[in-house]
Amino acid sequence: MSILTRAEKKDIREKYADLLRHCIRCNKKGDKEMIQRAFDLAYEAHKDMRRKSGEPYIIHPIAVAKIVTHEIGMGAKSITCALLHDVVEDTDYTLEEIKNHFGEKIASIIDGLTKIAGVFDQKSSLQAENFRKILLTLSDDVRAILIKLADRLHNMRTLDSMPPNKQMKIAGETTYLYAPIAHRLGLYAIKTELEDLSLKYHHPKIYHEIGKKIKDNEKRRLATINQFSLPITQKLNKNHIKFSINGRPKSIASIWNKMQRKNVPFEEVYDLLAIRIIFEPKSRIPEKTMCWNIYSLITDIYIPKPDRIRDWVSQPKANGYEALHGTVMGPHGKWVEIQVRSTRMDEIAERGYAAHWKYKAGSNQERELDKWIKKIREMLESPESNALEFLDDFKMNLFASEILVFTPKGHIKTLPTGSTALDFAYDIHTEIGDKAIGAKVNYKLVGVSHILNSGDQVEILTSDKQQPQSEWLTFAKTAKAKSSIKNALKAETTNRIEKGKQILELKLKEFNLLPSSRIFKKLLPSYEVLNKDELYSKIGTGLISLDDLQKVLRKKTKKKLIRYWKLQFSKSAKSEENKEDIEIKPIEKEKFDFKKPFILRENIDKTESLYTIAKCCNPIPGDDVIGYKTPDENIVIHKSKCPKAIKLMSSEGNSIVSAKW
Repeated sequence: MSILTRAEKKDIREKYADLLRHCIRCNKKGDKEMIQRAFDLAYEAHKDMRRKSGEPYIIHPIAVAKIVTHEIGMGAKSITCALLHDVVEDTDYTLEEIKNHFGEKIASIIDGLTKIAGVFDQKSSLQAENFRKILLTLSDDVRAILIKLADRLHNMRTLDSMPPNKQMKIAGETTYLYAPIAHRLGLYAIKTELEDLSLKYHHPKIYHEIGKKIKDNEKRRLATINQFSLPITQKLNKNHIKFSINGRPKSIASIWNKMQRKNVPFEEVYDLLAIRIIFEPKSRIPEKTMCWNIYSLITDIYIPKPDRIRDWVSQPKANGYEALHGTVMGPHGKWVEIQVRSTRMDEIAERGYAAHWKYKAGSNQERELDKWIKKIREMLESPESNALEFLDDFKMNLFASEILVFTPKGHIKTLPTGSTALDFAYDIHTEIGDKAIGAKVNYKLVGVSHILNSGDQVEILTSDKQQPQSEWLTFAKTAKAKSSIKNALKAETTNRIEKGKQILELKLKEFNLLPSSRIFKKLLPSYEVLNKDELYSKIGTGLISLDDLQKVLRKKTKKKLIRYWKLQFSKSAKSEENKEDIEIKPIEKEKFDFKKPFILRENIDKTESLYTIAKCCNPIPGDDVIGYKTPDENIVIHKSKCPKAIKLMSSEGNSIVSAKW
């Protein structure tokens, strides 16, 4: 039993009082009383518990609740749920008790949070199939996901107390799923911090080096921003516009990603200036008009780059983001990116989905988000054979930039950049996609693989005889299209197998026979197939005719038996060969300690090596690396920035170990 000290009790009281001071939206009657009851219950439930850092556990739900209200902008119910989010999972309290104390709605959100926690349990790490089911709660109550993001953010902020392998697992999950979801829900500040903290644990040396360079260069950068902003400030003041200007801070992760992507040094990335102008709207002037007026005033001072205008005011992004972006030539011959947005747009940009409740009158953004959430449901509603592959597609679509295309009737469809006519067809309806044979893009005939551009008007051509083709997967871009194609192909394969099975059973019935292992031992080598499903499938498609079945059952052909066993042997040999590739020397469990870094030795005889080098990234001495323990107890060494390694850290975090040369 853990007894709280006087100092700890004082700290808890102070942190709870600070939370209450930030509950700006808790104005309804009973809000503060409900939060107090939630705190009292959480305090009692967690009173004997401590975190890995040694601090009282109750500090964590208080911190999560503060993120929920102060950084995301949610109200009393969300704060209550944040305070209670670990009670059902980690203590003896039941969901029924929560329901009795706080009502069905709060119990429902707590249930969603408990299920999300189960997705990332210690045994199974990322259970992709379950995660898909959890995402379905987005359409029921997005607050469960928002609170979980706050929970993950606080866990990342306090990750230092965890062992290295746990740090990498949690950072991997964060990079792979939580940051993309925060991005898509418009929580850019949280998304940025999650990415920065993930980099801190994946590449600590790089994180601290870039952080130091930012600090060293900050004075010079601020001086340049002030020089650029001065004439704009004078111009806007003269036009009686209330505003604020700030230099958009670049995050450590974004600088590192750009350095990697463009293969340029820190200075080239950091010197790219970005200025944000946030104005207070005037009652009789539309915000859109004010955005363009301010942009016009700026371009009276600085020369614009015409091809760099991005108008997300006329048509907001799918997550509700609104702003007018442009690029102008600043002092000393350097391009400067400017972002113009109202105070309302800025709050939505920082707080994303949560801020929409505050601005319900401007329902355009809410409708856009509702459309996106509806798309998620469509992507998730049918079972997918490879759930991790689905998550890859889903993650890709979370981060993808977007294009706007039009239906023949002028309705707008938002798709990821690089989408094809086929993606457009599936976006309209799965049946349209399945039967698509081509399209008319701006009245010109094109194939279904044609890549669309923003502003295209698209009409899909269909045929009842068309069926989804496996090659469609090579050019389909959206998760919905890929998922629909895979499901159709899987269903087609299942139908072929079922049809072939029925044909074979009817044919055997003619000879008063039933399918048996003895019969299959004759049929498989005779028809040169490796298993029953392949036999059924080929019968179902007509590739194997059963006209000679009686003859095959009576015949004993040594040649075909030999060929069959050769097939089986070659498959087995290949498997053994692959096994040998990775099984250089098994690592005994007692020699391996996840809590200590795995030491890599150079110039060691490969036959004695306790590890193998991953062929996907080929790390060499000096590279930042991690180790992955395979089911066969071998260690495979990857570069820590290798995409496969990041995926493994997320999906099989308990098999990851820190490693060093």
